[in-house]
Amino acid sequence: MKHTLKITLILVLIFFITQIIGLVITNEYLDHKIIKEEGKIVFEPLPYNLERPQIEETTSFIWIIAAILIGTAIFLVLIKYKIFKVWKVWFFVAVWVTLSIALSAFLNQFLAAIIALIATLAKIYKPNIVMQNLTEVFIYGGLAAIFVPILNIFAAIMLLILISVYDVIAVYKTKHMIKLAKFQAKSKIFAGLLIPYGKLPKLKAGKGKLVTKKTRIAVLGGGDIGFPLIFAGVVMKGLMLENIEIIGFLKTLIIPVFVSLALLYLLIKGKKDKFYPAMPYVSVGCFIGYAIVLLLF
Repeated sequence: MKHTLKITLILVLIFFITQIIGLVITNEYLDHKIIKEEGKIVFEPLPYNLERPQIEETTSFIWIIAAILIGTAIFLVLIKYKIFKVWKVWFFVAVWVTLSIALSAFLNQFLAAIIALIATLAKIYKPNIVMQNLTEVFIYGGLAAIFVPILNIFAAIMLLILISVYDVIAVYKTKHMIKLAKFQAKSKIFAGLLIPYGKLPKLKAGKGKLVTKKTRIAVLGGGDIGFPLIFAGVVMKGLMLENIEIIGFLKTLIIPVFVSLALLYLLIKGKKDKFYPAMPYVSVGCFIGYAIVLLLF
């Protein structure tokens, strides 16, 4: 087992909660009035005059993959030259924007932006485990609100397949995914969930750290959280055409259940202190969940 049973269950539970909250946020951006009256999927515009990428749904996965590869290349350059400040600015903007979008699903835009700004500043400059994971729970809902509308089910499936292949190569062949994780840890900002073993010492103002060097932690990368959520969101928008809102949402939850089980399987079968590509496992969970949705409904 990669982690203790307690840590494993906590990590999977937070992952599952993140998937549910992300779907709730995505659902808030669906215009259910138009769906009901006109029988077509329409999403509310993003707040702050932000625009979703204007690309075809069927080929959207190609552009997303290209953006990921370009982003990874830039990230590797930052690692090579140890440019931590640029990474922090990049991370700051990404977190603030996605958090603002996520919170705007429930709050006034101005209030959402202020809360998101405070949370982002705390996450980066006064880091602690609670703020790290609390922000991560909402961030991916903001990402889903951006990307779910521009994907159809074919593109979502292709995206999972290609990302899974990329994840295997990045972990086992080039090993640059491991470098990315270590770089984030060294810069003291990490995109993903962090669950520490045992009780952490109290953090003093101005000297906060995510974890101490002697503290063992369980981690789950942001991509492993975001991509299955986007896939589930794409399935959900299709279900909303055939079902009332609550039924469509509940049917969609079948996918996060099986993705969480797939993640649990990986963590139980995995070995301590060894890196694994999680995307192939969570992708299989997505496909099994989607197959069950099609078979049952």
